[in-house]
Amino acid sequence: MNEKEREQVALFRYGLIAPLLNEQVDAKEYFGELVGKVHSIPYYGERTVAEKTMKEWLLHYRRHGFEALKPKKRTDRGNSRRLSADDQDQLLELRKKILHMPVSVFYEHLIELGEIKKNTISYSTINRLLKKHNLVGKRIVATPERKRFAHERVNHLWQGDLSHGPYIPIDGKKKKTFLIAYIDDCSRLVPFGQFFSSEKFDGVRVVTKEALLRRGKPTMIYADNGKIYRSETLQYACAQLGITLAHTQPYDPRAKGKIERLFKTIQTRFYPLLQAKPVDSLEELNERFWRWLEEDYHRRIHASLDGKTPHEVYQSQLENVTLLENTAILDTIFLKREHRKVKADSTITLNKQLYEVPPRFIGQSIDVRFDETGIFVFEEDQRVAEAVPVSMTDNAKAKRVRSPFTLTDEKEGNDYV
Repeated sequence: MNEKEREQVALFRYGLIAPLLNEQVDAKEYFGELVGKVHSIPYYGERTVAEKTMKEWLLHYRRHGFEALKPKKRTDRGNSRRLSADDQDQLLELRKKILHMPVSVFYEHLIELGEIKKNTISYSTINRLLKKHNLVGKRIVATPERKRFAHERVNHLWQGDLSHGPYIPIDGKKKKTFLIAYIDDCSRLVPFGQFFSSEKFDGVRVVTKEALLRRGKPTMIYADNGKIYRSETLQYACAQLGITLAHTQPYDPRAKGKIERLFKTIQTRFYPLLQAKPVDSLEELNERFWRWLEEDYHRRIHASLDGKTPHEVYQSQLENVTLLENTAILDTIFLKREHRKVKADSTITLNKQLYEVPPRFIGQSIDVRFDETGIFVFEEDQRVAEAVPVSMTDNAKAKRVRSPFTLTDEKEGNDYV
């Protein structure tokens, strides 16, 4: 199991214990619902999880944080058994005939047929093979019943989403903008929102960091299944902060009606102001939007708040707001993550570019985290070095250390044959 797989397993484990960690559910009822339920676990495949196991994960997280949820590294790494090419072809042909069968049942079926031996070929070996060839099968998930809800406490749940914004001049051309925002489910206050020129994850990172700094930490973040909200970087960040990240069912925008209603309000009350007085840049658009939020939206009586404004409701519950104790953590937990093997010349390749790292990492697989500010090397979740772009010109002029095995002693002027 490589480091990427260990992190994915840890994220799965955090997802199971998060409702317990944040006291969102009754523990006894929650464990009762999960008894016998089959989970699709990264690396391990389809398995059930015992109540005792989940309690151990919860204890480990509370004592040592997210790192404690990662599986321990194998002591026999590099000595795993493998199937031959002929064996793989045979198993894949059998699988294609019974795609409806869960992988765990298929594994037992292979043992019964005598195709494999349990002590020779592990379940994870079969699961990885089927995953590689997209033969793990799919489950049909029923759409859950949806009921109207509203939380009584501020910062218990933030709904997040992206909306298409107006076209504005950017670099001399009319370009489309995208609004990324959160709304507090209880007070309808907007922790933060901002327009961007693209719909990439960088926007979610900026908005989430600013929302946490300005309005404290929510218990849950509820978003759709868009790629930016499924990002592993966002999952890691929420896990590190103890925030539950939940997602709606695909193609079900009504499940997050409050953020959708916010976007409609912005379209009907803010966008007409832009038509009357157009903006000339993305910076001006955001400045006017933030001013409108504070002076208009947050101060206007909301129909569902019993004659109160979002600002009044939020201010009345400041005792429920949990501010971050260490805001510096936001500089690292939102970094994108990759793992790279360091070459003999102390370089790694990232996004088709060469970068140099300290020579002590040669031959090692390292944890690389990065954003637009730089590329950093981490060990045990701590930043230990920075990777720098390779400059061929500078390296050509760099002074080399003289080899101790030189055959010619220039100092003595002696020649050797």
